[in-house]
Amino acid sequence: MDWKARRGRHARAAVPLLASAVLLGCTPPVGNAGPPGPAIVYVVDRGWHTDVGLPADEIHGPLASLESRFPGVQFFTFGFGERQFFISRQPNLGESLSALLPSASALLVTGLIATPQAAFGAAHVVVLHVSGDGLARIEAAIWQELETPPGSTARPLANGPYEGSLFYAARGTYDAFNTCNTWTADILHAGGLPISAAGVLFSGQVMGMARAIAARQASLRLGR
Repeated sequence: MDWKARRGRHARAAVPLLASAVLLGCTPPVGNAGPPGPAIVYVVDRGWHTDVGLPADEIHGPLASLESRFPGVQFFTFGFGERQFFISRQPNLGESLSALLPSASALLVTGLIATPQAAFGAAHVVVLHVSGDGLARIEAAIWQELETPPGSTARPLANGPYEGSLFYAARGTYDAFNTCNTWTADILHAGGLPISAAGVLFSGQVMGMARAIAARQASLRLGR
């Protein structure tokens, strides 16, 4: 089975109806980035939607239990969305509108055998560096988002939109002001990166902050 993700037209977690009704927000400013750590986190632009990516061999906490469902996985990406809208392959108008209101959420988990750059295109991926502790906090934040029955591990809700992807029930509530991109910003912030979710609705805002941090980290590595 080919576990390489394809950049497809999957359900957009940041609802297009909302996006077309307002102008793209400005990219929030980022704080000072500290010295880049040894661990790697990927930020993936998937259109209206953003994912957080992690190397599978760097995951050592409970989140590593997901690996059993993804044979040969080298990297994971995680994306948050409104459950019904996310899982429905062709959402209708009612589902699109209901996604603007507080509702149940899901995580789309994708296993890759290629790098995120190879899977989604290098122009759509930003590489950030965090400390080992920061990576552990990111893993814990993602794991805490998953619904886990008592005495059990996370169980998939449904197959994802392409091979190598699964939907999992999530705990958080999705609404027009707590989108996939807000979630991505919160997860990155949990790892110690100077990203704020305040005012974040759109992928361009998250990617803009990620690129600014990546540039600052590159300058620090060069001693500038």
